Amino acid sequence: MTVWTLLGLLALAITLVASWAFLRGKGPSAEVVSAAYAAPLPAPEAPLRVFHLGHSLVGRDMPAMLAQLAGDGHRYESQLGWGTSLKEHWEPGQPINGFEAENDHPRYRDAREAIGSGDYDAVVLTEMVEIRDAIKYHDSARYLRKWAALARQADPAPRLYLYESWHHLDDPKGWLARLDMDLGQYWEDELLLRDLEAGADYPPMRVIPAGQVLAHFVRSVETMGGLENVQTREDLFQRREDGSLDTIHVNDLGAYLVALTHYAVLYHRSPLGLPYQLQRADGSAAEPPGPQVAELMQKTVWEVVSHYPKTGVAP
Repeated sequence: MTVWTLLGLLALAITLVASWAFLRGKGPSAEVVSAAYAAPLPAPEAPLRVFHLGHSLVGRDMPAMLAQLAGDGHRYESQLGWGTSLKEHWEPGQPINGFEAENDHPRYRDAREAIGSGDYDAVVLTEMVEIRDAIKYHDSARYLRKWAALARQADPAPRLYLYESWHHLDDPKGWLARLDMDLGQYWEDELLLRDLEAGADYPPMRVIPAGQVLAHFVRSVETMGGLENVQTREDLFQRREDGSLDTIHVNDLGAYLVALTHYAVLYHRSPLGLPYQLQRADGSAAEPPGPQVAELMQKTVWEVVSHYPKTGVAP
């Protein structure tokens, strides 16, 4: 099965899920969704200043890699936690696990101040995973709208993005199966489309589809039996000190793939030919993908991003 066939099936699945959501009264009609995402965003003409709000699946290294890919002029700040929900970031009385550790760096900025400031060209929001628990117990849609409203009140208002992440490799329903299902059922139906209002005078929130990129890259590399320093999906994830697999946190190779995805969506540019020997946030050398792996990553990112209208990138 080619990536084009998979993308076609994905688009069909998303359409069916959107229709099902409308029939049960939980989202906008298919016509409203189609109209909202019919026109791509104009590509930015200058380097961006970006704010990242999230948790360890954002991390410090991925935004630093994005800045290196984008080049001179790209700036960013963030507020992070460990497994932190949008609700926990918003509510003053909610604890943010790992706040001191994750934000002990020069790129930290208070999220409420930053997002409401008008200082940013783009704001990237993500929700905690397990995404189903976030929706059920942390009122995800409501708090996504709160952060979006704060951003839209800024002058000038930034572009808003929902960063679709992933879940544990050992998920009982299957890692790839969950990635195929979750985009439409949770990230779109339960989050993205709840922010969509017919006739709104502001552009809709867009998607950075990192989970979909991971799925398509893994299918490609595993189908060919491995390539250079990536033989299976596990090679994109960290190892603990005892050698056991961390099933949720990506390593340098995974962070590079996610940074490429952010680059392609935010800058509307193909990442093909970008450098792949980068540094982590602390200035140390990141483990690079092999040259063929880097090329496959870059091609996969652009195929996914440019064929998914909710990124805002023209095909």
